[in-house]
Amino acid sequence: MAGTAGQGAARAADGRTERGRQTREKIADALLSLLDDGEPIFPADRVAERAGVSRRLVFHHFQDMAQLIDTAIARRMGELSARIGPLPTEGPRSTRVAALTAQRARILEWITPARLAVLRMDAPSEQVRQAVDQVSDFARRRLGEVFATEFDPLPEDRRTDLLNALDAVTTWGAWHHWRTRGLEPEDARRTMATAVHALLAAAAGPEPAGDGRTGADGAAPHTGHP
Repeated sequence: MAGTAGQGAARAADGRTERGRQTREKIADALLSLLDDGEPIFPADRVAERAGVSRRLVFHHFQDMAQLIDTAIARRMGELSARIGPLPTEGPRSTRVAALTAQRARILEWITPARLAVLRMDAPSEQVRQAVDQVSDFARRRLGEVFATEFDPLPEDRRTDLLNALDAVTTWGAWHHWRTRGLEPEDARRTMATAVHALLAAAAGPEPAGDGRTGADGAAPHTGHP
């Protein structure tokens, strides 16, 4: 009997732990929902209302709003992995540029509310800083993989210079600059593709004529067919 009672207590404790985890995620997702709606501040009452829980429950699971914001932003950065699909690492340069810039444009536009929230933080937590750094490091490595054909023949110093330049025009800082200058997402994507093409051509030479079927901006040309 004692063993059965102990197992029941353990299952009950596991259930409470799981419910607590789900509630924490629900509250963090509610804050992210407000963030995506463009709200610059996140009063506890608004978060609780959006999550469908009481204000008291918000502070039962989070020490203060700063901890909640940290948790939510780290969660958003972690969600990126589900949005990053494979990219071509071989084939025509224009095809690879088009695939990379289309994916970057979609992700950078989606992540903008969270990145702006990080900028407004007085002191982002170590968790948030690590999440941002991990995303940035992954994006940089991806450039080396997608453009290995152009990188490999270059001496090490020129490879480093090219990687630094490509990194500068394909990450959030450049995207935010273009968007705040009034460019629509497709215009910003096209500008990114133009910059990538120019950097690759300057470092590795122009793409061979007839190599690929995409235009200079990295987009597939209109053929008149759907």
